[in-house]
This record gives sequence, C-alpha cells and structure tokens, in this order.
Amino acid sequence: MLEKNLFTLIPKVDDLLGKENIINLLNTMPRNMVLDSIREETELIREKIKNKIQEDEIIGDIQRIETNIIKNAELKSSYKLKRVVNATGVVVHTNLGRSVINEKIMENINEVVTHYSNLEYDLTKGIRGSRYSHLEEIITKCTGAEAAMIVNNNAAAVLLVLNTIAKDREVIVSRGELIEIGGSFRVPDVMTQSGACLVEVGTTNKTHLFDYENAVNESTAALLKVHTSNYRILGFTSSVSANELVELKQKYNVPIIEDLGSGVLLDLSKYGLEYEPTVQDSIKNGVDIVTFSGDKLLGGPQAGIIVGKREYIESMKKNPLTRAFRVDKFTIAALEGTLKYYLDEDSAVREIPTIRMLTDSLDLLENKALKLKSYIDNIDIDYFDSTIEDDYSEVGGGSLPLEKIPTKCLVLSLYDKSVQRFEEYLREFSIPIIARLYKDRVYFDLRTIEEDELSIVVEGIKFALEELKECNL
Repeated sequence: MLEKNLFTLIPKVDDLLGKENIINLLNTMPRNMVLDSIREETELIREKIKNKIQEDEIIGDIQRIETNIIKNAELKSSYKLKRVVNATGVVVHTNLGRSVINEKIMENINEVVTHYSNLEYDLTKGIRGSRYSHLEEIITKCTGAEAAMIVNNNAAAVLLVLNTIAKDREVIVSRGELIEIGGSFRVPDVMTQSGACLVEVGTTNKTHLFDYENAVNESTAALLKVHTSNYRILGFTSSVSANELVELKQKYNVPIIEDLGSGVLLDLSKYGLEYEPTVQDSIKNGVDIVTFSGDKLLGGPQAGIIVGKREYIESMKKNPLTRAFRVDKFTIAALEGTLKYYLDEDSAVREIPTIRMLTDSLDLLENKALKLKSYIDNIDIDYFDSTIEDDYSEVGGGSLPLEKIPTKCLVLSLYDKSVQRFEEYLREFSIPIIARLYKDRVYFDLRTIEEDELSIVVEGIKFALEELKECNL
C-alpha cells in the first residue's frame, strides 16, 4: 500500500473522541489528558509510516489505536510511584524500595497521619515535646545503648556524628574501610562534608592496632570503624575490631564511632545465614557511637539510627544540622512499629517481612512454586513451558554480599517468542512484575513473592503472553 494511503487510514481526532470506549474514558479522567494520548498515538503511527516500518505493524497499530489510547491515558493518570511485585529474589532490593513494612504497622501509620498527632507534644506535661522521645526508649531497650536518636538515612547519621564530634579535628580510619555506597557516595566525601579531617591508616588488605596508635595525636577526635557490609576482601587480610580499639580508647581518651551500615538486631547465623555483627555486640564491646540504617536488614523505613553514650547523643540533638536531617511522622510511626517486634525475637522473625523472607524454608517456597505452576499451566496458550528449579536468592541492599540463599523459582521458556518483549510486558502490567532474565528464560523467585501476590503474577503472565500473541512477537 502506498505511504499516502496509509496516512488516510489514521482516524481523525474528532472521530476517535466519538468512539464509545473513548467517551467512557472521558468520563473518568481530564479531557486534556485523553487528547494528549490520542495525539501521541496518532503521531506514533505517522512516524512509523514516515520511517517506512513494515505495513503489517502499522495496520495493526491502527486497528488497536483505541486500546493503545486507553493504555496511554491510564499510564498518564496513574501514580508515578507505585506498587510492584518483586520476583527477582533480591530481598532488600534498593531499586524496589528496600524493606517492606508489615500491614499491621500501616494501620497505626494511617491513624497517625490522617489525624493530628502528638509528634512534638508532651501529653503528660501538656507542653511542647521532642519528636525523638517517641523512639528513644524502644531503641535503647532493643540495643542496650544509653541514648538514641534518628535522622533521615545512615549517610546523614554518619555526617551528623562526625560534624558534632570531630569538626576541624582528625578521625582515624583504616584504608580498607573507605568504602563507596550506592550512588557514588564515599566515606571520605561524607567526612569532608562533615568538616572532619580524614587520617588513613594501614593498607587496603591489612591494618593493625599499631597503625591506629601511631596516628593518634592531640588533634585526634575519634577512631572510626566502617563495617564493609557491601563487599569483602578475601585472602591475605587483617583488620582491627572495634573491641580491640577499646584499648586505645581508654589509653588516649578518644571515642570509638562505628558505622554498621545495614544494622542488624538479630544473630542471623541462627537461621542459616552468614553472621553479621549486631548493634548490641558493638555497644557491649565498648563502642561509644553506633550508626545504622532503619531499612535494609532491620526491615523498617528508611532512616539513620544513632545510638551510644548519652553525652554524645545530646550534643547531636543540639547540632543545627539535626533539623535538616530530621524525620517526619511517617518514619517515626513505621520505625516504632517495626522495633516493637524486636522486643520478642520470634515475633520479629514472623512479622517483619524482610526477616521472614530471608528465613523462609525451602519447603514453604516449593509449596508456593507448585501452586503458582498449577495456575500458570492452566493458561490456554501453547507457546511456553514452565518448570520449577532450584536457584539462589540474594540479601541485597549492600548487605551480606557473599550470601547465596537457596530458593525455588518458577522458570518460563517461550517458543519462538521474544523473551525480552515478554519481560517488558510484565513491567507494563497494571501491577508491574519485576522478574529476572537468564539465558533466554524468565525466572520468578518465590522467596520475594508473597502468597497473596501469586494471583497477580498469574494475571501478569497471562497479560504478557496475550500481548505477545496479539503483536506476533
């Protein structure tokens, strides 16, 4: 067909506005949004004609134009930040919001944020209070520290600690602990912004106690330990523990600061995972100030938690930076609810989604996989095959980088169809499904798929398969 004739097949805007499906769309969303969607879809077809795309594809787009307009408009009207199904097997997935909050906690959050609250009001005295008071007692109870406060993330926590304790003075840290975290943020850069002066000791793979002691002088403000939670140096290595640094702390009267990064309140080795230093261990070992994340392995909202000696915490509360880093009522409510579970270890393992996913048994995962497979095999489309296979999940979030957790995956193989396009359609589903591709197969890891999400995965797979069939890809 001639190019000119193809242009004449594109429906006019007014004609499209008169279609029943589009009229129904106009009843649910702004007219300008619908018009924009119509213009974008018709322009897309024009561009394909100009670029001499295959005629069959263009005709198909013209035939599906109403459906595509509706999809376009619904995408425009949907929230940009939305729920997704994490089928990747990465439990603390930084790109997917890290930790999932327990629904029971959300009930209290809803109560607090949809009404007025005592965020900065002392109900006992009837006067202005402190937002930090809501969390300090439960944090100290969980960690064994004298005092505590929270800020908006762990990088802010480290910056605030260094600015308060060591501005214009020296902080000693091992070269092997000058880590970079996500987004190219580096410990030396955070230290520079805090106003503290970095003193590097030791080498990348080996640092000894005498390296620290040789660097101590009258300008030393603190000894800094940074837990390398997002990588490991293996082989010919040596490092100094916070416990060993206590000797220098007592000898030279300098505080020890430890950045634990992920922040763990349970001994995960009891559940078959690699041992990760707990906050309680650091406090017992004599560390003066410990910082860690509220999400990641703790399983709560994004926050930076600072615990330690009261004299240092009180100084930080008075630092002007504290206001810039302070958290809101959403974070306080979510973190309080999460920490309450840690008062009983069994409750924490059962009720905190991150901990539960990390410790779920293979039998439980296999049962979910079998259930999902039975649903998938009933889909009346004959160009795919499904199997249940052993694989490995990851902790994620820069935590336990060497840990591989045995898991069960539902694996789809497609016959003569584009696996890449199938994965794209999964992401285009009303509740996007994020799976992983490996050797032209699609893996759905049951460790990070909740029981009540199985039906969503089924519908998402069905949607993606039907889209492939319709587009003949």
